[in-house]
This record gives sequence, C-alpha cells and structure tokens, in this order.
Amino acid sequence: MKKKKSQSEIIQQLTDRELNFHLIYTQFALLTISVISGIFLFKDLSTFFELIRFDSSIYSMGISSGAAVVLLDMLLMKWVPGHYYHDGGINERIFKRRSFSGIFFLTLLIAFSEEILFRGIIQTHFGWIAASLIFAIVHIRYWGHWFLIVNILILSFWIGGIYEYSHHNLLTVIVMHFVIDFFSGLLIKYKRDR
Repeated sequence: MKKKKSQSEIIQQLTDRELNFHLIYTQFALLTISVISGIFLFKDLSTFFELIRFDSSIYSMGISSGAAVVLLDMLLMKWVPGHYYHDGGINERIFKRRSFSGIFFLTLLIAFSEEILFRGIIQTHFGWIAASLIFAIVHIRYWGHWFLIVNILILSFWIGGIYEYSHHNLLTVIVMHFVIDFFSGLLIKYKRDR
C-alpha cells in the first residue's frame, strides 16, 4: 500500500514557479469566491465599499495590533521549543528565497484576498465566530500541530475582534493582516540558520 504524502512533502517537491502559481491561484480563487458571494449578499456595490474607509482605526488598531502580533510571535519563538513552530518547512519555502518586494506584494495580495472573504463577506453576513473558525480551517497546513492551530485560532478571533471594534472597517484588518504576514515573512527570509 502506497503511503499518502503529507502537505509539506508535496510542497517541497514543487518548483518555485509551481509554488508561486499555486499561491497566487489560491488568492485569486478566494477573490472570485468573494465577488460571487458579494453579488448575492450585498444589496449593491456601494454597500460593500462602505466597509473600506480611511480612518484612524487603521493606525490605532490595524498597524498597532499587527505589530503586537509580530512582537508576541517573536517572543514566543524564543520561549517555546522550536518544534512547536515547525510547519513542515512550508513558510520557509514560501519566504526564504523570495525578494523583499516579492514578500511585500505576496503578503499584500494574501491580506487583501483573505480579509475581503473572511471579514468582508463571511463575518459581515454570518458573524465573528463563523469567520474566525472558517479562517482557521482554511489554514490546513497547521492542522497537524496543536500549537499552530491554537495560534491561528487566536489570531483569527483577534483579527475578527479588530474588525468588530473598527466598526467593520476592512482596510483596518487588511493592514493588520499585511503587517503580520509581511514582517513574519521578512523574519523567515533573514533568519540565520542555526
């Protein structure tokens, strides 16, 4: 009987080009789901665009919460055993050889597409709990590691809370998500191998 390959084994076998294709394809698939869902769930386009506002919550909640998550994550990486953060090398594979600008644009795309779907569509119409749980479920690569799944669940509820407290400002949570992913990606890229 042939042994089923793990997700990390499959990702390690992909070429850089294939990995990039799958990453970008996934984000555009999420955006497509958002657009189709939005057509049915919002009464009109202006109702959706009311969720995107330039206001002080971007700084007071988005940037500050994103930075707090990154700092907390850095502290936890120093305090907890290294294997707690081991995701099979997937994040390292995604970020280690990517350029600074590549990390910037990839994490911006991820933050935008995921927050449009999970907060803009799901949380706006089905609630904080549903959006947070579905967000965690979609991050399947963490399922095999209790610490990572707890981590992503807490993060998902935190982002959902920021969305609620910013009076449903999508721009605030997009910025928060971007700050987390961008700086986490840079930490992986520039981390010295031990």
